[in-house]
Amino acid sequence: MPIFLVFILIAVAAAGGYGAARYLTTQQDKLQLEEQLRLVREEHEDRLMELQRQQSATLRETKEENARARATLESELRERRTEARASEQRMQQREETLDRKAEAQERRERAAAQREQDVARQHEQLEAQRGAIERDRTAAKQEMAREREALAQELTTLRAAFAQERQHELERVAVLSRDEARAQVIASIEEGAREDAMRRVREIEAQAREEADARAREIITLAIQRCASDQVSEVAIAVVPLPNDEMKGRIIGREGRNIRTLEAATGVDLVIDDTPDTVILSSFDPVRREVARIALTKLIIDGRIHPARIEEMVEKARQEVETVIREEGERALVEANVVGIQTELAKMIGRLHFRTSYGQNVLNHSIEVAVLAGIMASELGADAHVCKVAGLMHDLGKAFDQEIEGPHALISGEIAKRFGKSPEIVHAIVAHHAMEGDPMSLEAVIVQAADAISASRPGGRRETVELYMKRLDMLEQIANSFTGVEKSFAVQAGREVRIIVKPEEINEFQANQLARDVARKIEESMDYPGQIKIAVVRETRSVEYAK
Repeated sequence: MPIFLVFILIAVAAAGGYGAARYLTTQQDKLQLEEQLRLVREEHEDRLMELQRQQSATLRETKEENARARATLESELRERRTEARASEQRMQQREETLDRKAEAQERRERAAAQREQDVARQHEQLEAQRGAIERDRTAAKQEMAREREALAQELTTLRAAFAQERQHELERVAVLSRDEARAQVIASIEEGAREDAMRRVREIEAQAREEADARAREIITLAIQRCASDQVSEVAIAVVPLPNDEMKGRIIGREGRNIRTLEAATGVDLVIDDTPDTVILSSFDPVRREVARIALTKLIIDGRIHPARIEEMVEKARQEVETVIREEGERALVEANVVGIQTELAKMIGRLHFRTSYGQNVLNHSIEVAVLAGIMASELGADAHVCKVAGLMHDLGKAFDQEIEGPHALISGEIAKRFGKSPEIVHAIVAHHAMEGDPMSLEAVIVQAADAISASRPGGRRETVELYMKRLDMLEQIANSFTGVEKSFAVQAGREVRIIVKPEEINEFQANQLARDVARKIEESMDYPGQIKIAVVRETRSVEYAK
């Protein structure tokens, strides 16, 4: 074989080997590239899947956060809606309360206007009655003058007749001894003088009584006319209205903790029974009862009732009551026109705003007594300042009668003495009830009379039926205990006692003495407002039969 063919074959073989090697290398590189691409693709797919998983987790977290946020927003929205509804209910209740207060204010204004008209009419009637009384008094004086002249003439005639009768009697008894005649003449003169003296005493008493009654009516009418006061009736319970019966359960609380906390904080008993929409507060201390009423009303309006809130509301209510006490004390000083009273003493006087006696508000009663006593003192020339201060403080002990033992008049006197009041004021306060001491000054008598007027005026106080019947029975028993009394009757609601006497046992002069004795025994044995009239009736009947 030629050599060039060998070289050609070698070249071809070399080229083929190179081509095959190249091809193999290319295939290996291709396989490596494909493997690398596969690895890169798998890596990218893994990364993509990881990103997708992360994105899915992020989306889930976002959705969960959105769900939680939405639930939170919905819960807040529900709470706000609930609070809005509660606020609307409270606003509605407040509007209703304001409407009721406005209606009550309008009623009070109408009542005040009507009362002013009534006072004006009563003033006109009193002026007319005063004119009539003056005319009657003038006519009575003229009539008494005429009667006095007629009595003087009758007395002259009687004296002449008596002298003539005595002369005839002397002539008749001329046969008697000198001493016997003198004794008979003296006895006859004494009997006539006694009858004349009794007749004159009766005339003087009647005249003095008429003048005293007229003057007393004038002073009392003037005092009452110039003093107009409202009386508020309070009892030992207070009623708090509820918006619904479900509120009773909230007031009681879980296992009764709310009601126990409220009772312990206020010292008041809460009565929750079957009465619809009502809670009753029971306590003999009016200040505590008012604190409990205000606190419970605030709790009902607020709606949040739990022990901590109850204590907070009770403290706020106590502060409000203290403010009312201070304002009422200042009002009493202004209305009674009393100066020189210490601030602490004024607060004590303000406590009487929550105290009642027989249905009569004690603070208004004290103001009324102070005004009446001041007016009567001015008319009678007494110390008006002493009378007004004593009248305003005379029942001050009733504000502390549950804390201090003893009669309220003595307690009032001790308080006045502790605050440096004069002995005249202290005596007038203590002596306004006869049981604690007799009045020894004109001012004490005036305060006692003003207290009786305020307590006994129509509508001032109310008494139970048992006390009323007991007083009537006692009046009749006192009257029947005297000798010569046939029957007795307590009439005019105990303001008058009519006594029927036996004419054969009680003569005309003894009837007058019996009326005085009965009146004195009633004064010593009984306590009563105002005065009681004693009327003794002596009746003589002559009976004959035609046959």
